Amino acid sequence: MNLTRDDWRKLALPLVICVGLVAAGAALVWGAGQSQRSSRALLAAAQKDRQEKSERLARIAEEEREVREKLQVYDQLKRLNILGEERRLEWADAINRIRADRELLDLKYKVDRQKLLVSLPGKPGTVDFFASPMDVQIALLHEGDLVRFLSDLRASGNAYYSVKHCEITRTGQAATGAGLTPRLHADCTIDLITIQDGGARK
Repeated sequence: MNLTRDDWRKLALPLVICVGLVAAGAALVWGAGQSQRSSRALLAAAQKDRQEKSERLARIAEEEREVREKLQVYDQLKRLNILGEERRLEWADAINRIRADRELLDLKYKVDRQKLLVSLPGKPGTVDFFASPMDVQIALLHEGDLVRFLSDLRASGNAYYSVKHCEITRTGQAATGAGLTPRLHADCTIDLITIQDGGARK
């Protein structure tokens, strides 16, 4: 079919409109693709941000849990009076009270000069562990007297009582009807451990 010039003139406007619609459609498709890619990028960024915030919240929760656990340990040490300077008067009172309550026949002790065991890094300063060595000699009716003495000593607080060694020997004394006769003698070395915060002392 041959188109005349007049036919072309009549088709010019529809052709222009058609080309314009095709171009507009192509622009819409391109724009939709760009919008989709932009949306995907925004979604990926939002997901990454959410993951980072979730990880940060998890770290904060873990740090809070660790702080609570450390505070519980600190409160327990504080209740036991293990933190701070050595408490020689309290130690003496505790030993005298145990001797009276347990009716121990003979008990002698000597606390030597305090010495530094170890310093550990902490905040705001170092944490120092000190030991005051104590030598104890006890006359015993039987081994249970020593076990109860050590248990009472630990329960008294004012330090952490670390028993380094105890040696029990027989006295060789024969039992008499006149009264109770100690058959055993215990010689113990006990470290009275206290903790000091080096940063808190400054």
